[in-house]
Amino acid sequence: MSKQQIGVFGMGVMGRNLALNIESRGYTVSIFNRSREKTEEVVNENFGKKIVPYYTLKDFVESLETPRRILLMVKAGEGTDVAIDSLKPYLDKGDTIIDGGNTFFKDTIRRNCELSLEGINFIGAGISGGEEGALKGPSIMPGGQREAYELVAPILSKIAAVAEDGVPCVTYIGPDGAGHYVKMVHNGIEYGDMQLIAEAYSLLRSGLNLSNEELAQIFTDWNNGELSSYLIDITKDIFIKKDEDGNYLVDIILDEAANKGTGKWTSQSALELGESLSLITESVFARYISSMKDQRVTASKVLSGPQAQPVVDKADFIEKVRRALYLGKILSYAQGFSQLRAASQEYNWDLNYGELAQIFRAGCIIRAQFLQKITDAYAENPRISNLLLAPYFTKIADDYQQALRDVVAYAVQNGIPVPTFAAAVAYYDSYRAAVLPANLIQAQRDFFGAHTYKRTDKDGVFHTEWLK
Repeated sequence: MSKQQIGVFGMGVMGRNLALNIESRGYTVSIFNRSREKTEEVVNENFGKKIVPYYTLKDFVESLETPRRILLMVKAGEGTDVAIDSLKPYLDKGDTIIDGGNTFFKDTIRRNCELSLEGINFIGAGISGGEEGALKGPSIMPGGQREAYELVAPILSKIAAVAEDGVPCVTYIGPDGAGHYVKMVHNGIEYGDMQLIAEAYSLLRSGLNLSNEELAQIFTDWNNGELSSYLIDITKDIFIKKDEDGNYLVDIILDEAANKGTGKWTSQSALELGESLSLITESVFARYISSMKDQRVTASKVLSGPQAQPVVDKADFIEKVRRALYLGKILSYAQGFSQLRAASQEYNWDLNYGELAQIFRAGCIIRAQFLQKITDAYAENPRISNLLLAPYFTKIADDYQQALRDVVAYAVQNGIPVPTFAAAVAYYDSYRAAVLPANLIQAQRDFFGAHTYKRTDKDGVFHTEWLK
């Protein structure tokens, strides 16, 4: 009896869609789920496809060609460990497990180490694109032993999204947890992108009192230029979607943004690495404060502040918001890629930043036209410390920074919260400042804690008895 080329463990939406994607590329697929009903549902809904169900782990594993390749699509955390432990008795040395969940990268490092001691390959693969991407082609970020990646690369390359130049959106990221780390930062950038867009929407609505149709047209125009991206594209459609009663749906959605924790992970890692991830972290905090709806309603009745005044020059304001949004996006990516650089050094991953930007060009949530500019920047100078120092991004910053300042000033003067736009200005000015007031902080630290300081006029480390 012939055996299947790959197995998929976990028939949630992502697991089943990836199984269907793999099958559509000409592979035979074994599937397994702890709940028999879900397995049967997938088979019944896809009669005639080369998808074979199994209802015990032993049968599932033994149905696969050796060395075996198993894609694990279960809930991240303890569920992943339970699934791996249940598989191990049936695996042989040289078999490969691919964890395609939203897994914390340190868990992936641990699992990679533990399984390698038993001769089992383990790949942590970040998969972006949601359920549609899983079915039609996601962006895939696999990390682990390179030789293990080579065993699964043919399948991953076939199922990945394909950019306009025909290049699949998958590449070997690096050892152990590198793939899941890159996916984590991808998600952090996604948080930043979404919050920047939300603030742009708020500014246009508050400053110009635009209709949903007008907002949709503006975002359509933006999507035809340098802001062209998946998130801008879907936002124009969101503005004009109506419910069954004819109401614009976006206008009646409760203003509480949920999260799954990956943005928090990105910010926590930035703190551990000593990286300034202010814009992305503000986007996480913005979701937290949005969830405090009852408190915000109470505060709105007792805390005073200015009311938004209408903008006089409509076209000028729209263009300023567009420029502010593009520069804010660049600053968000600059922070994210700076953190990737720091992580690569900390964990000895040797990340290829230009390739990372390339695999984000299709299939994933942050896909955008300007990602090619990032690839070009790293092709020109692979060792560049910050994207803002690349000629293209330096010029955009020079041309657009006044618009960003004007937009933030208008927001502050009119009581419109723009935490990520404000963080963008602060980061930009801090990064370009040859001198910061940190000298005073060092003096204070030395005053109360004898933490010492360095001087600008001589070498060495100094301490002063400040009250003598």
